[in-house]
Amino acid sequence: MKIILNQDVPNLGEEGDVCVVKDGYARNYLLPTGAAVLYNNENLAIFKSRAAAIEKRKVAKRQASASLKEKLDDLTLKLVVSASESGRLFGSVTSLMVQEELAKLGFEIERKRIEVASHTIKQVGIYSARVHLYENESSVIKLDVVSEADVKAAERAAAKAAKEAEEAAAKAAKEAEEAAAKAAAEAAAAEAAAAETAAEEAPAEAPAEQEAAPAAEEN
Repeated sequence: MKIILNQDVPNLGEEGDVCVVKDGYARNYLLPTGAAVLYNNENLAIFKSRAAAIEKRKVAKRQASASLKEKLDDLTLKLVVSASESGRLFGSVTSLMVQEELAKLGFEIERKRIEVASHTIKQVGIYSARVHLYENESSVIKLDVVSEADVKAAERAAAKAAKEAEEAAAKAAKEAEEAAAKAAAEAAAAEAAAAETAAEEAPAEAPAEQEAAPAAEEN
């Protein structure tokens, strides 16, 4: 059956494209959902009148696709999976896993647009996945496949290091406080000793002044 797409349909075409599809696909999905209309002179004329608007939307989609490609090309996704001690995966890396990780980063991409060669990913390591964008554009993103056990071990080591650093900082602060208190006490003791010495020397000077006074009277 010949139809005109009323919207973009993955793996089939874009809005305004004329396609030939199986009758069942058209009757059971494309036509009932409004994704397409029958190809006839009336509908063809309608789409010709919408040609400028359709092309404008295509330009916008190309620009958005180019922007998205630029962001994805620099991206490395970390996928945590179950693996043996030797690094052999117990499960598969799937397009769904990639889609979920992309969503966490704010990229909403249809799963069907993500191509992962799952059969080639058997060990932890660096791999790639292809994301099909607009028209023939695509982006290749890096996949860092790591063992869940290794990640947990690294987290435990980081937590231990953080705790030790916190304890070391607390100990250093306590030692600094004790040293400051000791220095203050020593300074206070020294000041008190100096005051005591000054007090002891003061009475010895007074008699000398008293002896000098009678001598002056005799003269």
